[in-house]
Amino acid sequence: MCLAIPMKLTEVGPGRKATAEVDGVRHAVDVSLLDKPKVGQYVVVHAGFAIETMDEERANEILALFAELAESGGGGR
Repeated sequence: MCLAIPMKLTEVGPGRKATAEVDGVRHAVDVSLLDKPKVGQYVVVHAGFAIETMDEERANEILALFAELAESGGGGR
């Protein structure tokens, strides 16, 4: 199973490189699939690629859901 995570862009460099953050941890991401990525924008990151933008409210809802799942043990088998 694959998972995409909402993250906030903290740096957008030249070309297709950027830095995104979630829970205080920064990750290098490729933003080549986005049209004009901007610092402060929330993006959905999968396998190191920002695959779409997302508004902050929706990103926070999803991150809260992930936190709930983590606290409950993930609901695994």
